[in-house]
Amino acid sequence: MSLDPLHLAQDLIRRPSVTPADAGAMDVLQAALEGAGFACRRMRFGQIENLYARRGTTGPNLCFAGHTDVVPVGDAAAWGGDPFEPRIADGLLYGRGAADMKGAIAAFVAAAAADAPRKAGSLSFLITGDEEGDADDGTVKVVERLKADGEVIDHCVLGEPTSAAMLGDQLKIGRRGSLNAWITVEGRQGHVAYPAQAANPIAPLVRLLGRLQSRVLDEGYPRFPPSNLEVTTIDVGNPATNVIPARAAARLNIRFNPAHDGAGLIGWLEDECRAAGDGFSGQVQLRTKLTGDAFITEPGAFVDVCAGAIGDVAGRTPELSTTGGISDARFIRKLCPVVELGLVGATMHAVDECAPVADVRALAAIYGRLIERYFEAFA
Repeated sequence: MSLDPLHLAQDLIRRPSVTPADAGAMDVLQAALEGAGFACRRMRFGQIENLYARRGTTGPNLCFAGHTDVVPVGDAAAWGGDPFEPRIADGLLYGRGAADMKGAIAAFVAAAAADAPRKAGSLSFLITGDEEGDADDGTVKVVERLKADGEVIDHCVLGEPTSAAMLGDQLKIGRRGSLNAWITVEGRQGHVAYPAQAANPIAPLVRLLGRLQSRVLDEGYPRFPPSNLEVTTIDVGNPATNVIPARAAARLNIRFNPAHDGAGLIGWLEDECRAAGDGFSGQVQLRTKLTGDAFITEPGAFVDVCAGAIGDVAGRTPELSTTGGISDARFIRKLCPVVELGLVGATMHAVDECAPVADVRALAAIYGRLIERYFEAFA
């Protein structure tokens, strides 16, 4: 079957699938995959549409993962056209999701469609509609369902826009973990002229944040930068000059490498918050949300397959990178080794998001070569 990745990318962009809306994007994808011989299984959790598709019944199973949901367009009037009506100008495909990541989904479907069904081995797709949102009803639940069903995926390529300046210049082999924390100090309101009759929550909060930020978490980890803690907001909400407030709150985020895990960092925050409450008549409260632990897919045969495909098509050796934020790879790695390879991400989430037409087609060629190399190495 011959399938033009550009045409499929355009069809996907036309669906305004802003999380949690699907807007028909999964229907477009399912039709293309079934036309290429894949058995498709839809999984709906809450408001979210997800899809798992497979062609073949034997191992090894190479999976492509991604998301059809997109972020809001922002100021639609600032775009050069309708964000959900794909347009091509000066060799660029414009539209929300062109880079992140409907272009990559289209490229892999085209590569899979062009690959003849194999006597040994399987290709599969794990696609969610809940990556840009809270990610509670997307890949994490599909992974849980597949594990419960005994589905085996041997390796996975996630099509996030991981290229930096040129297609294939980076291959993501890991990601840092991310931990959010909310700290609230409850004091007692009073008059600034009578501090003994009040309990000012600001002082213990400021001291606590100072201690947290003064700690050097680590000096880095092989292939990872040092972990960092950043305070993202401090809120008191006190409009008066002569009132000691009753409450002060702060929010922070820790991006951490494999020298730490989320449980250990949460324990440290809990200890510090308890210490901050010693001698204070009010309360220090902590709430945390771990969005993912750090992980790495160590260089080896699978990474070599992916890097070799880039070299074969694009003629460059990718940097093996762990930079950037979090992705659904944090869930998939519980099933199998995962790497990330996609388009240049310079315009993702921006006004006039776009991807070079040549890159969409070249990415399909890279994925096609990756499939060939994979089954040569593992089948």
